[in-house]
Amino acid sequence: MDTLFSVIIVIASALLVFVVFVQNPKGGGLSSDFGAAQQLGGVQKTNEFIDKTTWGLAIVVAVLSIVLTIRSTTTSFETPTEDPQTEAPAEGSGTPVSNTPG
Repeated sequence: MDTLFSVIIVIASALLVFVVFVQNPKGGGLSSDFGAAQQLGGVQKTNEFIDKTTWGLAIVVAVLSIVLTIRSTTTSFETPTEDPQTEAPAEGSGTPVSNTPG
């Protein structure tokens, strides 16, 4: 599930970059190419579509990033189960240790 969210975030981020490059803060961009459609309201509709797409993609990236962060912190706080075979050997087993100097 985390992988799916990560892939969606990457795709939405790439689309967001593309949509932002299409916009032009001075009124140009993609909407300026539709000069003849201005009489029909095409420029305004194009601006609204690009604006809504920008906000929608930004919200998708933000929400999924928060969801992934919450999911990863809840799984990292779980205590791992201890395997009894990986415990340290009991005293008295293994090589004997001598207490005599030298």
